Amino acid sequence: MITIKTKEDIAILREGGTRHAVILRELVSMVRLGISAAELNDRAAHLIAEGGDTAAFLDYHPYGAKRPYPASLCVSINDEIVHGIPNETEKILKEGDIVSIDLGLVHKGLFTDMAITVPVGTISPELTKLLEYTKEALMAGIKAAKGGKRIGDISAAIERIGVAHGYGIVQELSGHGVGYDVHEDPYVPNYGPAGKGDILQPGMVLAIEPIFNLGTRKIYLDSDGHTYRTADGSPSAHFEHTVLITKSGAEILTQG
Repeated sequence: MITIKTKEDIAILREGGTRHAVILRELVSMVRLGISAAELNDRAAHLIAEGGDTAAFLDYHPYGAKRPYPASLCVSINDEIVHGIPNETEKILKEGDIVSIDLGLVHKGLFTDMAITVPVGTISPELTKLLEYTKEALMAGIKAAKGGKRIGDISAAIERIGVAHGYGIVQELSGHGVGYDVHEDPYVPNYGPAGKGDILQPGMVLAIEPIFNLGTRKIYLDSDGHTYRTADGSPSAHFEHTVLITKSGAEILTQG
């Protein structure tokens, strides 16, 4: 069921989204050669607790998963698309890697979701473009999101950029509603025709999150039960913001 957030909810989500962005900005500043994914996770857990909030992903049990997610932060490196586990095996960032940092935050009982993919040191020109165009697709999706439009208008705006640059557009993973829970209706695919799908209504809150692969769009679930990887081992990029739908457009809530 699609939910419309109240004015009181929106005020809390704005406040939580600002906190969220500050935390992610600090985590991004820590990304460097030789740091471990576990260090990023530990810092995220500390910052979340320091603000009196809760990590939305820690102990979250997705439908069909054999076990809850064991960390506060998702850290996905290179061919890891999303939900990379930072704290079960040693994962050290290397020169030339790209790393997706994905955080869910619960502030005063309401959820926001945000992700960014960043380089480790100097990366190749093709990876630089992958990050640039995936972020561009996020902003295009946000620009297409306004009251009276449809979910498909967001999807088509994102797909247009992925197709133009020859990227594999992941179809099994998508954006989604957020606010009262970490995942809500409606789902927001990163592909599909404009003018289709649910009507965007003011007060809806969505997590828009394009995911582009440098190679094939095909993916598989790792044996850890949470991490999705590219089927051909190619790198993947992921950007995400939580946005509020208004009559005139989308307000980015996770923008501190």
